[in-house]
Amino acid sequence: MAEFSASERRACELMEIPRMSCRYQSRRDDSDLRERLLELARAKPRYGYRRLHVLLRRHRVERVNHKRVWRIYRELGLSVRRTRRKRLQRMLRPRPVLTAANQEWAIDFASDVAASGQRLRIFSVVDSYTRECLALEVDTSMPSRRLTRTLTGIIEGRGIPVAIRSDNGPEMSSRHYLAWCIENKIDSVHIQPGKPTQNAHVESFHGRLRDECLNVSWFWNLVDARQKIRAWRADYNGQRPHSALGYLTPQEFAAKLASPSQASCIARPDLPQGYPDGSAVAVAPAPALTQIQPREAILRTGEARVSK
Repeated sequence: MAEFSASERRACELMEIPRMSCRYQSRRDDSDLRERLLELARAKPRYGYRRLHVLLRRHRVERVNHKRVWRIYRELGLSVRRTRRKRLQRMLRPRPVLTAANQEWAIDFASDVAASGQRLRIFSVVDSYTRECLALEVDTSMPSRRLTRTLTGIIEGRGIPVAIRSDNGPEMSSRHYLAWCIENKIDSVHIQPGKPTQNAHVESFHGRLRDECLNVSWFWNLVDARQKIRAWRADYNGQRPHSALGYLTPQEFAAKLASPSQASCIARPDLPQGYPDGSAVAVAPAPALTQIQPREAILRTGEARVSK
């Protein structure tokens, strides 16, 4: 109206607003509410507007709308500043196509309580291809040196794996563990934080461990827990049929895999074998393990990671 010398009627028509809305001037007075809100905010500086709104309704006779409190709360600049936790960022690495044992191990921890009140930590090592449980170490604490000692014992009887997949726990991201992986030329694969499905093999194994062993057993103490969990591990590897292996036990599947005459007859458990009607599925042959890094590249990557 001032710049183009237009009438109020013409300006409101162009803006598509009623003239009564243009002429409206608020007559409400929020001075009392502002003062009371400031007093409460000074007394409770970490309270948000919702808690302050509850306190206002307790101390005022008339009803106060929460949207009105929010408007004044923002105008006064009383918003509580919250420091967001810094989360570890890891890049998603594509899963390799596993074709043999010892290409990838999966490790993680489970916990339980004995009848004596002792907290038990259970360290699990699973071969991602054969589904064998390579170790179930039970103790009250499991530092990184104990973890690497257990893995070294498995390597002495089984050989060195190409990669070990784990979460971002303090034991698996310590300098000692990373240096041990570099020394043994093992690729340490850490999943993204908050994504346990990226280590699904050991998570599924822990579901069977808790359902078939921890929830049905009563551990009197640490020694009793070690005996019962050791017996369950032997039963899991040698007696329990595994659906992902065509209902073979992990030891039977590993034995057939090691036999040259029978290895070609083993169906891939992680690939579709056919449609429900019995027709075949056209599946391209699985490539070699192309996504796992060579040991020289693993060594260079691990040295840079530890130096950081």
